[in-house]
Amino acid sequence: MIARLRSLLMQWTAVVPVVAVVLLAFTWGRDLPGAIVALVTLVLAGAVLAAVHHAEVVAHRVGEPFGSLVLAIAVTIIEVALIVTLMADGGAKSSTLARDTVFAAVMITCNGIVGLCLLVASLRHGLAVFNAEGTGAALATVATLATLSLVFPTFTTSKPGPEFSTAQLTFAALASLVLYGLFVTTQTVRHRDYFLPITRLGEVIDVDEHANAPSARATRISLGLLALALVGVVGLAKGVSPTIESGVQAAGMPQSVVGVIIALLVLLPETIAAVRSARRDRVQTSLNLALGSAMASIGLTIPAVALASVWLSGPLVLGLSSTHMVLLALTVVVSSLTVVPGRATPLQGGVHLVVFAAYLELAVTP
Repeated sequence: MIARLRSLLMQWTAVVPVVAVVLLAFTWGRDLPGAIVALVTLVLAGAVLAAVHHAEVVAHRVGEPFGSLVLAIAVTIIEVALIVTLMADGGAKSSTLARDTVFAAVMITCNGIVGLCLLVASLRHGLAVFNAEGTGAALATVATLATLSLVFPTFTTSKPGPEFSTAQLTFAALASLVLYGLFVTTQTVRHRDYFLPITRLGEVIDVDEHANAPSARATRISLGLLALALVGVVGLAKGVSPTIESGVQAAGMPQSVVGVIIALLVLLPETIAAVRSARRDRVQTSLNLALGSAMASIGLTIPAVALASVWLSGPLVLGLSSTHMVLLALTVVVSSLTVVPGRATPLQGGVHLVVFAAYLELAVTP
């Protein structure tokens, strides 16, 4: 019995995703007492760690940059489903949910994850080295998508308020899909080497020499468990969101803080995976995860929300406030200066983290 229990604990990464989905089935759409919320939070943390493990197994099998693309797209698809579900249930108060969540994802990835990875890699290895061509292309795509989808609605006049008209929203959705498709093609087919980790001498690292790749069967199992873990993470995050919302209201903070907290939970698997890559001196993989997640968040969310707006009632507010536009502009400028040299010191990591901290501060006390 003890040996069996020990074996079960050794396979926790396979057990926790299943437990998370089962718990999600029993708690979905119900008011949860404090004890159950604590249990859900514990399982949520385990599902996050399990998701990171299985994502790394898949990434090791398929290689870079496909590995980072798998996790970024998987998390974003489920994040989009969560946004649409919350918008359908939230009524008028959810009119800014898509904007708040997407902008939170951009700030978390482009400043929080990027800054943390650059700081970890530069402190551990002396200098964080990456491919400026691939990272610059990713940053340019993120900046364009964010401007088209989140900045322009504030200045358009076809519809009152920071909203798109139907024609403008359709254009933004199609443009997002086209740009994201072009980037994925560039990243995985035409210029794949731009998105691979490099050595200190600038040589591309196309293989991981430290371990044998998992078998095809193990990869398929990990892919299925990754999907289960991500469903569990997002679903359980939605389950604890009423408790988070009550705490935010009791603290007198704005409603948008709830979206920031949920985005932090949803992006936690990618954050852990990116930091692990940075510790192994694979900074390009970390940046692929961060910028790829920001890009997927906009490129998939805006088309999905545009389609959902056909049957969702109430306004769809996408335009950023002036404060957030300044933060976005600062992020683009700082990121550009970080990317151009192709290497970074702890200073660059610290600058990104300070911008991220400013975003959190202004989200709590606007």
